[in-house]
Amino acid sequence: MKKYLAFFRLRFGMGLQYRTAALAGIITQFTWGTMEILMFRAFFKADPSAFPMTFQATASYVWMQQAFLALFMAWMMENEIFNAITDGNIAYELCRPVDIYNMWFARSLASRLSKALLRCMPILLVAAFLPSPYGLMLPASPASFLLFLLTLFLGLGVVVSFCMLIYISCFFTISSSGIRLAAATMVEFFSGAVIPLPFFPEKIRHIFELLPFASMQNVPLRIYSGNLYGSGMSKAIILQFFWLFVLTLSGKALNALAMKKVTVQGG
Repeated sequence: MKKYLAFFRLRFGMGLQYRTAALAGIITQFTWGTMEILMFRAFFKADPSAFPMTFQATASYVWMQQAFLALFMAWMMENEIFNAITDGNIAYELCRPVDIYNMWFARSLASRLSKALLRCMPILLVAAFLPSPYGLMLPASPASFLLFLLTLFLGLGVVVSFCMLIYISCFFTISSSGIRLAAATMVEFFSGAVIPLPFFPEKIRHIFELLPFASMQNVPLRIYSGNLYGSGMSKAIILQFFWLFVLTLSGKALNALAMKKVTVQGG
């Protein structure tokens, strides 16, 4: 365990060094969040009763989504891992006395957390001081906030576990571009990154909520905004634990298969 914590600390410290990139990301995410909220505002003005969330809750959903973008976006994958597989540098990784799945998992987790830490606070502070209903509202209760934190980290675990499947699948392909694009597109649509899941028709939403993608950002953001509560929230948290276990187990099984068949430079 100590060696994986060491990988985590090294990658986390490295991620905190990219402050200029973080500043550019903050500006981009704040601008995008503003445009998205103004777009929703136009729809709400037309018919507020037609929407399953209040405009204040929707604005909070968007700001939290932008603040923690680095935790949940599947397109923010580690190019270093893909390059190691395709260029043959994976041979150096395999020489280390570590489990490559656990090492990559720790590195991916640290990379996302460091990026989110640099970007989240400025966005949250600015959003908190914006006038109602455009700003970030407080959670309904301290208990809701604690559940938000729990589901936030569970969602992060589900995202990293899913991305691990994408990394390892590249052992069986010539190029990673196609599977990366397909995976990122699925996550964006089915996790509520483009349109929050409550805005979908009820029958479709119930199906989407059973998929692993709904256990990513959908659950913590809806808990924070007050849209997910009661038995629905309990079911969503159980599904987060379920998909974290299933995706991690699947990733380890696929990794074990890849390690038996891996070929480096034709050797």
